[in-house]
Amino acid sequence: MSEIKTVAVLGLGTMGSGIAQVCAQAGLKVRAYEINQALVDKGQAMIHKNLDFGLSKGKFTEENVTAAKANLHPTASLEDLSDVDLVIEAVVEDIAVKREVFAKLDQICPEHTLLASNTSSLSITEIAAATKRTDRVLGLHFFNPAYLMKLVEVVQGLETSEDSVKAAYGFVEKLGKTAVLAKDTPGFIVNLLLIPYLLDAARVYENGLATAVDIDNAMKLGAGYPMGPLTLMDMIGIDVCVKVGDILFDAYRESKYNVPPLMRRMVMAGHLGRKSGRGFYSY
Repeated sequence: MSEIKTVAVLGLGTMGSGIAQVCAQAGLKVRAYEINQALVDKGQAMIHKNLDFGLSKGKFTEENVTAAKANLHPTASLEDLSDVDLVIEAVVEDIAVKREVFAKLDQICPEHTLLASNTSSLSITEIAAATKRTDRVLGLHFFNPAYLMKLVEVVQGLETSEDSVKAAYGFVEKLGKTAVLAKDTPGFIVNLLLIPYLLDAARVYENGLATAVDIDNAMKLGAGYPMGPLTLMDMIGIDVCVKVGDILFDAYRESKYNVPPLMRRMVMAGHLGRKSGRGFYSY
């Protein structure tokens, strides 16, 4: 397919707004979609705040920030996504919701449009089956925060074409990021390796073997990690870690993916990490 010039990001939460920002800063025209105007305004405000903060810290130039804001076209109408080259879906991590979204996109978007999901663990093949363009559906898994993290997992479903993968690689390169190719297996590459490590850290803490600070310092200073596992889970969101752990456990039935009871209680209590003000640490 031809070069990707126009992108739609569907869902403007933490991940979606970050992806939209990165695309806009790379010079792409971005249709930033949410289901109602209030959420559109909230997502746009988040993007502008991040751009202005980066400008104030000298990370972005004024020219880049001005151009990025001009490249953003917020909308609450799915019909506005009818002429884009690529759609990146970043809605809730629920297979039924994603399939419904992709079925609608398949009807609205032109034949050449690539449909991508930012899912961290759900099956691209299953999502693609809701469309009539299974060869042009793939995963583009960005990492949080999308405007800082350099990796994107390109996930190839069973029927994703090589042309679609090639186009995705070109898109990721245009964003200044590095792509890695993952087959369509639960967890792809990063979460397949990362989630057991995070859950083990939570078990060490739950069993009283060490404090949160000591666990994190041990892995930072002893293993060279840039961030401790409990701090990382607070940044990702405890609820997100629980959901991904459950998806992997359902797929593989291995104990290393079994979520510790403490994390479930934390979610019930609303201790979700940074976004709620309290997780393994208080913020």
